[in-house]
Amino acid sequence: MAELDSASPFQSRRDAPTAREARPDAATVLVVEDDSAQRRVLTLSLSARGYHVVAAKTGGEALRLVGSVEPDVVILDLGLPDIDGIDVARHLRLWLKSPIIVLTADGSEERTVVALDLGADDYVTKPFSMPALLARVRVALRHRATLSALVDDSTIEVGQLRIDVAAHEALVGERPLTLQPLQFRLLTLLARNAGKLMTYRNLVRQLWPDEEDPDMRPLRVAVSIVRKQLGDGADAPQILTEPQVGYRLVDPGV
Repeated sequence: MAELDSASPFQSRRDAPTAREARPDAATVLVVEDDSAQRRVLTLSLSARGYHVVAAKTGGEALRLVGSVEPDVVILDLGLPDIDGIDVARHLRLWLKSPIIVLTADGSEERTVVALDLGADDYVTKPFSMPALLARVRVALRHRATLSALVDDSTIEVGQLRIDVAAHEALVGERPLTLQPLQFRLLTLLARNAGKLMTYRNLVRQLWPDEEDPDMRPLRVAVSIVRKQLGDGADAPQILTEPQVGYRLVDPGV
């Protein structure tokens, strides 16, 4: 695998026009895929739905592209011929705030988790359906827009869920939730990253930062309690489990 230069691919960004300046009417998607047939399908499918697509067939090409084009979302195949896709994800995250969706081979949960822990936001397993991938792109773009619009970080809203961080209060509609401090921190963390897949390891590290080898069981218990508090109403946000990977909070109304 080629070694990465962590600075050189990005030195020209400061003077380059951004993708949104060039195409203010369309979100820009960077597709990084070495398989030509798959790359063409992704490009055509995304373009047909109004996205502006920039495609790269290697990790090195992708890193050079983001020196002059800042995508709104990145679709990154982890199985690249020149640079490990995990390393590409890590370097992209150093320079981009844009969501990164990784494409992984079936059965590669360990690599998927590593990529997510290093900065990727979501994943889709090959072979995948195009509607499923497009749905993940829409969720990623909504999450990006929500973060960009967020001015007061002390109040978080996800559908019918409203969290007042300073007052330590959470409500679904008009119904207050009864949460212990750990459960409240968990819900706040998931809500701040609504739609994004949070790995077990990522959550545990943020909830128990002082423990070198924290136990997973308290996390599972906390998630179970928060789920019960959110309820199963049609308008209530839900915590979904991605087996062997992590959790995500979703707004069913989106």
